[in-house]
Amino acid sequence: MKDAPPLRFDRAEWSAAFADLASFIPFVVAYISVLKMDPVGILLAFGAALLACGLLYRTPMPVQPMKAIGALAVAHAGVVTQASISAAALVTGAVWLLLGASGAASRLARVIPKEVVQGIVIGLGLSFMLQGWRMMATDLAAAALALAVALGLRRSRFFPAMIVLLAGGLAYGVARDPALWRAADFGFAFRLPALAPGDMEWNDFLVGTLLLALPQLPLTMGNAVIAVTGENNRLFPERPTTVRKVTLSTGAINLAGGLIGGVPMCHGAGGMAAYTAFGARSAGAPIIFGLTLTILALCFSESIGFLLQAVPLAVLGAILFLAGGQLVAGNRPRETHWRTLLPVVLTAAVAMSNAGLGFLAGMTVYWAVRRP
Repeated sequence: MKDAPPLRFDRAEWSAAFADLASFIPFVVAYISVLKMDPVGILLAFGAALLACGLLYRTPMPVQPMKAIGALAVAHAGVVTQASISAAALVTGAVWLLLGASGAASRLARVIPKEVVQGIVIGLGLSFMLQGWRMMATDLAAAALALAVALGLRRSRFFPAMIVLLAGGLAYGVARDPALWRAADFGFAFRLPALAPGDMEWNDFLVGTLLLALPQLPLTMGNAVIAVTGENNRLFPERPTTVRKVTLSTGAINLAGGLIGGVPMCHGAGGMAAYTAFGARSAGAPIIFGLTLTILALCFSESIGFLLQAVPLAVLGAILFLAGGQLVAGNRPRETHWRTLLPVVLTAAVAMSNAGLGFLAGMTVYWAVRRP
């Protein structure tokens, strides 16, 4: 049996461990502050999923909030409850386990051309850059400094860029708004999450399925299954994965997370780009992040609000902008024929706002331009 690739926990892995915070923090803050969800279940589910996937894949395989579900949940805060979000995670988990175990996801992936996958990833990268710019615009001076630090220390062995960014961001955030520090409630307080199914009703499953889970499916298939599989195999050809494996792990983490009050989770090409942009070359980075979230969830849940809100949006935006640039640069087409470029460009343009629609548009154009 082939030996598992080694895990690294050097400076680069520590620096990259928190590189995916820009896509993590806004959704988790919204779940906790707007929808009043228990942070213990959310962070413990993410922490356990990151640890498990790190050991399974041995690459910087990310675990992120499902973005369409997060946006829909906040937009319908009067209807969506913690129980319906947990129900959405359970339904999502069951669907992806079925698609993976039956082979349906793999069969679908085989008929999707690489041009469409490239377009989805490029569109995602451009959307990250655009969202990052919007976040950076809240404080251009801090954003410019964050970009300079990230680029200047990108290859530093002694001052990991991400750790410097987060430490500096925390200090700047507290100096700008001292009320954050005064309101912080620090201290050790061990607490376990409550099991979610105990207070679920049929209406929660109805809302979770129709309003939240179903609209997310095309986005997950495009970005969090097909695209992340391709990105993993492009960056780590010696540690390849498959669509079936990614689909099954997506189902497993959602089913397990939903049982303890977690939110719907997925893998994503953007998260892998963020990890590798700051130096991750093994699963050490997500394992470090997962262990940190697990400790925070179980032992310091009262401090979570401060930690999530103290880092300025502008600093997170700079991180997101760089991760998006990494995605675009790594997936740009090498061929220049218009029949190749058109599906990529159109898919990317539409996928910037909706990956599911981008997938449909790209597939339509791809087959149209190849007709004799």
